[in-house]
Amino acid sequence: MSGADDALERRLAELEVKLTFLDDTVMALAQADAGQAVRMAALERALRELRGELSTMRSGSGDDPHSEPPPPHY
Repeated sequence: MSGADDALERRLAELEVKLTFLDDTVMALAQADAGQAVRMAALERALRELRGELSTMRSGSGDDPHSEPPPPHY
């Protein structure tokens, strides 16, 4: 092999290594994104449940929070 062929072989090997690292990084990011989506969905469910509980508590007490007088510091 000539020097040009050796240089081309080295460059190709370097590109293959970089591509492998990029593939690993993309895979790790995709897994992290999927995990975040699962956590976000769980948080959204919890928020809906808390809002429902708060609404139930407000309606159960019979008090409309908008009809209450302002706190004394106003």
